[in-house]
Amino acid sequence: MKIVVNLDVMLAKRKMRLKELAAAIGLTEQALSMIKTGKVKGVRFETLVKICDVLDCQPGDLMEFVREDRGGGAT
Repeated sequence: MKIVVNLDVMLAKRKMRLKELAAAIGLTEQALSMIKTGKVKGVRFETLVKICDVLDCQPGDLMEFVREDRGGGAT
């Protein structure tokens, strides 16, 4: 099981660049890129609120739970 970050999708829908979002929420472009690529262990709610505010979206628009195949096959 994993959480997939769809920040790039929301940026595309809003026709916004990562650099613009970073400036708008007061985060470095590098830190935001780490979130976008899913290379972080967590995201502060404060940061999530800022992202959602600027992109006018819900947290569920940015993150998605994906259940990985357990490889057990059909029974």
